Amino acid sequence: MPPAVVGVWLSPGCLSERTSVMARMIIMGPPGSGKGTQAEHIARRFGIPAISTGDLFRAHVRDKTELGVEASGYMDHGEFVPDHVTTAMLRRRLEEEDASEGFLLDGYPRTVIQIGALDEMLADRQQTLEVVLELTAPDHELVSRMLLRAQEQGRADDTEPVIQRRLELYRAETQPVLTAYSQRGILLTVDGSGERETITKAAVAALEGALAG
Repeated sequence: MPPAVVGVWLSPGCLSERTSVMARMIIMGPPGSGKGTQAEHIARRFGIPAISTGDLFRAHVRDKTELGVEASGYMDHGEFVPDHVTTAMLRRRLEEEDASEGFLLDGYPRTVIQIGALDEMLADRQQTLEVVLELTAPDHELVSRMLLRAQEQGRADDTEPVIQRRLELYRAETQPVLTAYSQRGILLTVDGSGERETITKAAVAALEGALAG
């Protein structure tokens, strides 16, 4: 089943009303898509926690937990944190009270192996994943956003060739994940180009429609 392509406009006041839902969702998007920012807005709108693997890494490393020490050993050498470490961190996070009825994952799963691990976590809780939201944007817009961010943050190493390579790696890594969720019929694709507020409204409308069945 191909992804559902969604582009929806909501009335200006629609995001002011917070709705708590029993929903388990994932947000995905390439570098420069504004995924982290959108995750925060969407999670707030639905009254569920946004759970970022990046935040989990930083919290465990900061608190010097056993998992944090193991993760930092890889991160300090510029290597990916192994699946079993990331999954263990997420499992602990999902056991917290605020995630009992719903959550929005950002950065997990990134591999087909992690899809299976998430399925097992949810099955243990007699829960299922409702929807996966993918933000997309043309490469030229993603590159422009990241070049601007690099300039604002003084990151001289973020050149256009480096950014293009990051986009290539993202697509190679995540395409199997997107394909798997598309085959389940739970993948939504939302245009992530343009103004942030417009993107948020379109994303919320798409998710509300999917959750309503």
